[in-house]
Amino acid sequence: SIARLIQKYAGRVGIDPEAVAGHSLRAGFLTEASRNGATIAKMQEVSRHKKVEVLLGYVRSAELFDDHAGEGFL
Repeated sequence: SIARLIQKYAGRVGIDPEAVAGHSLRAGFLTEASRNGATIAKMQEVSRHKKVEVLLGYVRSAELFDDHAGEGFL
């Protein structure tokens, strides 16, 4: 399966295989698309999500550490 392939190659580059799966790639893609100003409609077209609510569940808080008080320490 795709998940097994992703986990296999993640392990080879030092990433914990249990921490990633196919959904990790989808979430990363949609999070970056959102950060780069993609519209919901364009993200929905590319990801083929029928429901906006489901699509938005994949968009992670990419700005969590932007302008963070401890930015120099992280």
